Order: sequence, then C-alpha cells, then structure tokens
Amino acid sequence: MQELPNGVELEFQLPDPEDDQLSDQEFQRQINTAWQVCDRFDLQTDIWRGRILRTVRDREKRGGDGRGTGFLNWLKEREISKSQAYALIELANSADTLLQDGRLEPEDVNHFSKRAFVETAQAAPEVQQMISDRLKEAEETNALPRITQRQVRQLSDEWTAMTSDLLPIEIKEKAANSSVPARYLTPLVKELEKLPESHQTVLKAEIAENPDVDTVKQATAEARYLAKYLTAAKQVQVLDPEAIDLESALEEALRIGCLNSTADLVNLASQLEQMVVKLYTTWKRLNTLSERVYLDSGTSTPHLRSLLSQLAPLSNEIIEVNLGEANSRFGRTIRLKILSTDTFTHQMNEPE
Repeated sequence: MQELPNGVELEFQLPDPEDDQLSDQEFQRQINTAWQVCDRFDLQTDIWRGRILRTVRDREKRGGDGRGTGFLNWLKEREISKSQAYALIELANSADTLLQDGRLEPEDVNHFSKRAFVETAQAAPEVQQMISDRLKEAEETNALPRITQRQVRQLSDEWTAMTSDLLPIEIKEKAANSSVPARYLTPLVKELEKLPESHQTVLKAEIAENPDVDTVKQATAEARYLAKYLTAAKQVQVLDPEAIDLESALEEALRIGCLNSTADLVNLASQLEQMVVKLYTTWKRLNTLSERVYLDSGTSTPHLRSLLSQLAPLSNEIIEVNLGEANSRFGRTIRLKILSTDTFTHQMNEPE
C-alpha cells in the first residue's frame, strides 16, 4: 500500500444547490458521482484498516500476554472500540477470501458500495460467483458496472427461492415468473430452518395449496412463533415433559388460532423464571454486601448506618417496593417473600 503524496486530498466540485439553471437530473448525477467515489474510498480504507488491525492483533497473539492486552491498549490509544476493530477485521477477511478464491479481482472492489461488498462477502458462494460473472460481462461490453446492496440482496433472495428444499415447487414457480417477489421467501426459509420436519411439512402444504404473497407472509409469521414456542418450552423449568405433551398443546393452539398468544405465554414464562433466578442471586448478593458494610461501620459512621437502614426493606425476606406514587390513587406496594430451600431447611430445624 503506497502512501499518498503530501497535500493530496479527496476533493470535489459539488453543484450549487441554488443554481436554478441546473436540472434536477444533472444535480442528482453529480451528487451520486461524488457519493460513489467517497463510498469506494471508504470501502478501500476500511479493508486496509482491517488488515492493519489483524496484523497488530496477530503480532500481539504471538508475543503478548495471551490475553490480548497489548492489542486492546493499541486500540485504546487510537480511540477504536473492540467491536469496531473486529468488524473491520471481518471485512478484511472477507475481502481477502473473495480475492484469493478468484471470484473478484482487486480492481473489482471499485465497483462496490461498502454495504454491497459486505453483503456480497456474507452471501452464498454461488451468489458471489453470479456477481463476479456480472462484473466480467460488464467489462467485456465496456460498461461501468455499479454493484449495490439492493442488487446483491435480490440475487441472494432469488438464489434462496430457487435452491431451498424447504420451499414447495409451486411457490418456486411463482418466484421464477415474478408473481411472488423472491424477497418474501428468504425470511420464510430462515424461519422454517428452525423447525422440526413435522412442522415444516404442515407449513409447506399450506404454501403449496395457496402459493401467494399473503400465504407466504402468514407462514413466515407462524414459523416464527412456532420456533419461539419450541425454544422457550425447553427452557421453562416448571413444564414437565413427562406430564404434558407440548407438541399436542401446540397443535391445539394452531387449531383454535391462538398460536401467537400461546408462544408469547411460554416465552414470558421462561423470562419470568430467569428473572426470579436473577432476583434471588441479586438479593443474596445485597445481603452479603449489607452485612459486610455493617461489620465495617460503627458509631463513627452514622450516615452509613442510616443508608443501611434505608436499604433494609430490600434485604429482608419480604421485599417491599412501591409501584407508582406511594400516596396516589393508583399507587401500589409490591411485596415479595423469598423462600429458598435454605430458608425451609432453617425453619424445619428450628426448635418448637
């Protein structure tokens, strides 16, 4: 990578926004040209920044402390967050992969916007090859190709629609003649992939019977809720798989049309259990810290003791929290009593 000569700047002669003699079409052309140049330089700069960051990281891995401290300090000195750094490294890795596989030539990068390039790097190899072929065809006809994010997504959607085994032939034919836009099929495939085969079969049958946009949207929503239900049901401890047939409950919810509510119900149950566990561990930690501060304080720290006294309602077995204004009409006091197995054991061992 060569350094730019001193004094070289990226500079444009932008159109005058108040020039009434300039047509809107010409104004947009000049603005788009300048924007595309900035986009191209931004992409090339970020690729090289990613390569630089990767080099520094790998050097620190080889001779550092094994925890990446040197790399993190290097980022801190340059005010780069860890997430930004790894996003740039990922971009550089993607660029190198595309170039090494021969799907793109180094000069082809100039034909991409930054977002289009990232989208291409994340696309299937077949989609990458189609984009490469389009670039070569354009070069042979001396055209000036410009690859946009929308074009890459469209190719990815079309590829998904034509190749996925999860889509019935009826909807593939509709996608092929553009009567059903391919962009609706990619989300459907992603949701179907999360489901067991039995549920995939039911939804595929619905789509085959009515291969239209509304059915695809409805199937996508149902697949999403099905996946949410199946995932959450496995995490809810109170649900005993031996005492309840989760699949049958799901089929009944589907039959009476309350799948969405049932999925949300199970999902909220899972969240509530997780919150209870977090509440208990936080309460235990609060008690431990309160006891430590109490032992470390004394008559010489009356304000600190006053702080502990004010926090006492949160460290007792019965926790009290006000919901809304205490003296208002709608104010409520929420009381929760924490009874763990330790508490039960202690109560059982107490002498009568």
